[in-house]
Amino acid sequence: MEEVHGRQLSREIWLREGDRNTGFFHRMANAHRRVNNLIKIKINGVRLTEDQDINLSEAEALELPFSEAEIYVLANRLKKIIDKVISPDQNAFIKGRQILEDMERKRAARNITHLLFADDTIVFCEAKKESLLYLSWILLWFEAASGLKINLEKSMVIPVGEVEGALDMAAEIGCKVGQLPTVYLGLPLGAPNRASSVWDGVEEKMRRKLALWKRHFLSKGGRITLIKSTLASIPLYQMSLFRMPKSVARRLEKLQRNFLWGGANGGNKAHLIKWEVVCTDKKKGGLGLRKLIWLNKALLSKWIWRFARAKEELWKKVLEAKYGKEEFGWRTKKANGVFGVGVWKEILKESTWCWDNMVFKVGKGNKVRFWIDPWCGNNVLSEAFPDLFSMAVQRNATVEDYWDQNLSQGGWSLRLLRDFNDWELGLVDNMLVELRNYRVSMEEDSVFWRGGADGLFKVKEAYRVLINADEAAFPHSNVWVAKVPTKIIFFAWEATWGKVLTLDRLQRRGWHLPNRCFLCGCEEETINHILIHCTVAKGLWDIILALCGVQWVFPNSVKEVLSSWKGSFVGRKRKKVWKSIPLFIFWTIWKEKNRLAFKGGVLAFQKLKTSFVYNFWGWAKVYIDMESNSLIGFLEWIASK
Repeated sequence: MEEVHGRQLSREIWLREGDRNTGFFHRMANAHRRVNNLIKIKINGVRLTEDQDINLSEAEALELPFSEAEIYVLANRLKKIIDKVISPDQNAFIKGRQILEDMERKRAARNITHLLFADDTIVFCEAKKESLLYLSWILLWFEAASGLKINLEKSMVIPVGEVEGALDMAAEIGCKVGQLPTVYLGLPLGAPNRASSVWDGVEEKMRRKLALWKRHFLSKGGRITLIKSTLASIPLYQMSLFRMPKSVARRLEKLQRNFLWGGANGGNKAHLIKWEVVCTDKKKGGLGLRKLIWLNKALLSKWIWRFARAKEELWKKVLEAKYGKEEFGWRTKKANGVFGVGVWKEILKESTWCWDNMVFKVGKGNKVRFWIDPWCGNNVLSEAFPDLFSMAVQRNATVEDYWDQNLSQGGWSLRLLRDFNDWELGLVDNMLVELRNYRVSMEEDSVFWRGGADGLFKVKEAYRVLINADEAAFPHSNVWVAKVPTKIIFFAWEATWGKVLTLDRLQRRGWHLPNRCFLCGCEEETINHILIHCTVAKGLWDIILALCGVQWVFPNSVKEVLSSWKGSFVGRKRKKVWKSIPLFIFWTIWKEKNRLAFKGGVLAFQKLKTSFVYNFWGWAKVYIDMESNSLIGFLEWIASK
């Protein structure tokens, strides 16, 4: 109080005596004016010295739009506080909030009047004419205060259930009457969430994209890129909230399969490799595409993770109000009921496996159960020490209950029903060893994802947990060589699996064709023969092996060739070239074989060698930093150790 009184008194003295000394005041003001005066200024390389020009340039600068640098600085400063000054009903462009949270709130029991996403607003009110009248006044006040105008042509009144006089109520605002189901924030609203029709829009988008692409201009590599970048991403938004029916997943995956393997004019062609293999990781022999059902499960499980990590977010409060919470607020209770529970009920089906892959980080320890929850490394203490667990006084006690702050620096106090027997001391010692690196703190308890490098949930990591594919021996590093054209890599990938349509495989598919190698004319055509053991193919291999001074006994299969193509004797820069050699040999041989099969003619081995060397050299010039750009220099560079 004395400090406040002192500040008030000093202000009174200044107002009474300081203002009387106008001479001092004017001297100070003039000094500030001289210091702040601009003598010259340089704008866009032009130096201005006249006062009139400087004043004019300042005025023009204030009229200019903000630069990218200014916006970037402002955004960085605002992001630290914007979530505190923006209403929790607004979900646009605020870190920690998502558009999909609005969809969760729709199905809530909490009293929510409106939701905002940028300029897309949804208002909840009673089906009364007075309510719409009051809303129209609010909109008019908004227009007057902001200078913005509501687009009533895009607005609508949507009655929920049987509502009489909907047209009259819509007339109060001046908009049309809509109906459920409709679309809000790009997602279906009011439709049965498990109905296949909910996904019709997603399928239609995929078909429209496919209609725009000319398949006869796209290699297999280009198709893979388009599937990953466009087709596979179209359903992601809706999959992040709704359970995709298996029938829909099959249809959407069929569109992707047909696009990948289809003919130039949209006709059906052989699907050479199983879709299950295609959808595995590249390291395991796939193309890195994803099965939609498993991806959908991974996306839905993120809500389990977000609920456990969320603090005071509105969407979490909505779910807690509707379903209740259990286990210290880490999860909601079961979603029981007939209406309005379908979305969260489907999400909760992912709880078991999701929680199996989460661990607790103990802070205060008041929300983590000592015996039952996984917090001590990856162990659950009741499973690691079942004998001690059977003697626990309270099996649902928290970590905080077992921490004794009265010890010198705090320590663990095991509360058991009886004293230890001699043979049980070893168990106690082992348990205390497990606990020695853990202690309570003033932080809040939290959860972490087991598989994540930073302990955070990532859909990619969750997907890997779900598919749990066995490790396959596949030479992925020698197939997916950086900078090599994707069409060449794709052919090498097919050849590694032994699924290229050579004559022997065509015969298995029912084609009645004579099987004779188009290159040597001596042996039957198989993928291993034509790419490795054929005398013509060996001629190309001999060029490289002789150039590098390498003697090599060829393996039996393409897969074994790529697995054993190590190149340990070459440097790091040459290793990029060395790893790409088999791929270019495979591609050169396959193109020549197809030329002879479909266009006829005679094999010119010298021309084939020249084609291989020039194609390989042309690629290396673009992507490899070499000392010489000449062909002779390139060959000498490869041959050097």
